[in-house]
Amino acid sequence: MIFKDEVEIHVKAGKGGDGAASFRREKYIAHGGPDGGDGGHGGSVILRVDTNLRTLSHIHNRQRFKAGSGGDGKKKLMTGADGADNLILVPQGTQVYETHSGKIMFDLTGETSEYVAAYGGKGGKGNSHFKSSTNQTPFYAQKGRPGEEYDLRLDLRLIAHVGLVGFPNAGKSTFISRVTNARPKIADYPFTTLEPNLGVMNLDGEYASVLIADIPGIIEGAHAGKGLGIEFLKHIERTRIILYILDISEEPMKKFEILREELRGYSETLASRRFLVALNKTDLLPDEKEQAKIVKKFKKLTPDVYTMCALKGDDLKELKWKIYNTYLEAEKGEENTDAPGS
Repeated sequence: MIFKDEVEIHVKAGKGGDGAASFRREKYIAHGGPDGGDGGHGGSVILRVDTNLRTLSHIHNRQRFKAGSGGDGKKKLMTGADGADNLILVPQGTQVYETHSGKIMFDLTGETSEYVAAYGGKGGKGNSHFKSSTNQTPFYAQKGRPGEEYDLRLDLRLIAHVGLVGFPNAGKSTFISRVTNARPKIADYPFTTLEPNLGVMNLDGEYASVLIADIPGIIEGAHAGKGLGIEFLKHIERTRIILYILDISEEPMKKFEILREELRGYSETLASRRFLVALNKTDLLPDEKEQAKIVKKFKKLTPDVYTMCALKGDDLKELKWKIYNTYLEAEKGEENTDAPGS
């Protein structure tokens, strides 16, 4: 299935049913009063999060979603049936925009989030509601109201605790396949990953877990639209921390500086987010003294520097726990920032 993170759709809620204009006509009751029932309410179009979904690929661009109309009222004060809702399942992290104005309508961030994209019209009242002392036989019944109708844009921004950032072929896919349940396509050539991959990293059984997103390779100029990176930079906007994965054998400091500039060019906030550095492919630079020199350079920028060989699974345990503990620190810091008086 092709990864799709943005679609435009048209939603139309159901019309309310018309109220009935009828009169009670039974044996021995020649002139019964009005007994027209109300129309049923129109169905609504509802967006609801499905945590099993990771993409909007199941929704076609410019697809139309229509809810059912309410049934008309009937005699004997019988109310028409309500129209059926139209439920659209979307991945967690889907943002809803009004297409023409560009206004954001809702952000489906919670695991149980839902948003009524278009409300159904109310059913019309039957003529029984309009009987009065001056009008004992009202022939008027109310028409049902039309449902709401909108053009919407759905924009998916993945929700993950940690975002992996690195150049193509730096080993991000290998890393995420080693530490999580994700099984991305892995090969020894650039741009193997053409879509973000999400995986859950479990530690200490199931008691400690972190959701990690592998973002497709960013290249120099990505924030300006070059290569594939610009399409996926938005998917790390929600992450608490960033893990830079660098090939230790290929000018890692230079690559790191380029990646930082790309993130800064896209979002200063993103560039300033808490980060860790993982120097991968130590098997390609077996000289430990050379490795130590490179680590020392990075230590001047951050204390959180680790070496590893994701392909062989070497030196991953300490990094995994550091990722988890850093995530907890970042989350706690955000809670304190949101607290009253902070």
